[in-house]
Amino acid sequence: MISRRDFLQAAMATTAIYGGSGFGQWSRLAAQQALTQDRLLEFDTFGNVTLIHLTDIHAQLRPIYFREPDTNIGVGDNRGVVPHITGAEFRRFYGIEDGSPSHYALTYDDFAALGREYGRMGGLDRIATVVAAIRADRPDAILLDGGDTWHGSYLCYHTKGQNVVNAMNLLRPDAMTFHWEFTLGTERLLELIEQVPYEALGQNIFDAEWDEPAENFAPYTWFERGGAKIAVIGQAFPYMPIANPGWMFPEYSFGIRESQMQETVDQARSEGADLVVLLSHNGFDTDKKMAGQVTGIDVILSGHTHDALPEPVLVGETIIVATGSNGKFVSRVDLNVEDGRMTGFRHKLIPIFSDVIEPDAEMAAQIAADRAPYEGALKEEIGTTGGTLYRRGNFNGTWDDLICDALLTQRDAEIALSPGVRWGPSLLPGQAITREDIWNVTSMTYPEAYRTEMTGEFLKVVLEDVADNIFNPDPYYQQGGDMVRTGGLGYRIDVTAPAGKRIDNLTLLSTGEAIDPARSYVVAGWASVNEGTEGPPIWDVVERYVAEKGTVTVDVNTSVEVVGG
Repeated sequence: MISRRDFLQAAMATTAIYGGSGFGQWSRLAAQQALTQDRLLEFDTFGNVTLIHLTDIHAQLRPIYFREPDTNIGVGDNRGVVPHITGAEFRRFYGIEDGSPSHYALTYDDFAALGREYGRMGGLDRIATVVAAIRADRPDAILLDGGDTWHGSYLCYHTKGQNVVNAMNLLRPDAMTFHWEFTLGTERLLELIEQVPYEALGQNIFDAEWDEPAENFAPYTWFERGGAKIAVIGQAFPYMPIANPGWMFPEYSFGIRESQMQETVDQARSEGADLVVLLSHNGFDTDKKMAGQVTGIDVILSGHTHDALPEPVLVGETIIVATGSNGKFVSRVDLNVEDGRMTGFRHKLIPIFSDVIEPDAEMAAQIAADRAPYEGALKEEIGTTGGTLYRRGNFNGTWDDLICDALLTQRDAEIALSPGVRWGPSLLPGQAITREDIWNVTSMTYPEAYRTEMTGEFLKVVLEDVADNIFNPDPYYQQGGDMVRTGGLGYRIDVTAPAGKRIDNLTLLSTGEAIDPARSYVVAGWASVNEGTEGPPIWDVVERYVAEKGTVTVDVNTSVEVVGG
């Protein structure tokens, strides 16, 4: 008798060959035919349960450009496997034609040229159209939001998340989990949770004082669909107080809580779950490890690391779905669930080409109404970009290089540090840089641009600490985003070296001299997690810099030498 794992592997092989995943076939045909909304939404309905997944929107409610990473290094068992391949290697792996829409949507090379050809992606009004079409085909589909939703834009900051909640309430998810939402502060977060007519999930969100599950966040929720009983478990970002300021939400503790997850899955199974779905903000590699450690999870809907994968990844008997970020994609997963188990699936990563998909009128009106009081400030042009501005990549991003240049000049510093966050849309060469664009890559509730002194020894400690958060071979110890960006400072990193020994050859770029461990350097940065940090908000620093420059051109950054990547 064929095992369930062998069956799922055979099913995945079939989808890859015959297009049942909805992507491989789409990418080949779309290269030859004009994109249409009908083709993007085409799906061969399957089984008795449908899941819809979106994640890491970061308050981007309108269509945007977003360049995928050029560098995404995996370490340990994850070296050289998806999602840690990029560009042409990624296209070869999935059989994606050069120059096709999927080349543009999923990889970074030729981004500016393909962006001009295929246009912007995303927009919650377009997502609403896609969700409505899926619900028309499968009225009882379950829509799940993976978090990082109420954060990341000018409007979200000024309305304290209200504009995003207004829009998402129209979309009508069935449940969500959390990360950056907590940086609104506990009081505001709970106010918004009261407004949403869907479940707030987080089996790993605990009361910090009593070390017991927090009462405002259910560990899981139930759905009855197609004769199947479905448990959806939530997993919030495990390292909230490390990656973000814990003083903003001192009532809560987090963590991976693997044993608690196993207990939660076992409890759901004992209560009759035919299907167990994990709505996760762990990050992809952490989800892979958890799938191998925790038994009984059928589907993991992965978030946090912004990976967009055309097909699910199978770990044991668990399929892991990665849906990307910034509203570029929506995942549809159809499942056959019978006799208390998942026996098959079909999946499609739906790219949200905004010039192709018709906007939903009600959602567009809501977004426009919330923008109206701020429209003048949002549209004000501060300067122009001479090249592509992007953020993603383990080490460099031209948006972050621009931010570092602004910190160096506006804060009169020798060295600049900018956090390796993954969120923030891109701009094409020649585009105006508006105030909204600047806020899209700087908006957070702890924006102070500090100016301080750090010794060379301490700078190395900072870099080593961040490097271990990213390149620790055990995914459960990967607590960061991408590598901290540096301005005025070069270094070499060996990603395969042990903790504390990855960084060397620190160099002060202005003089070419080696960083002296005993000397103090003037350092400017932002997004410190320390309470009481002082300085102007980073968006003001960047706006002044861009306004003074007029046209901003960021030189190619060769300040970081990567070994072992």
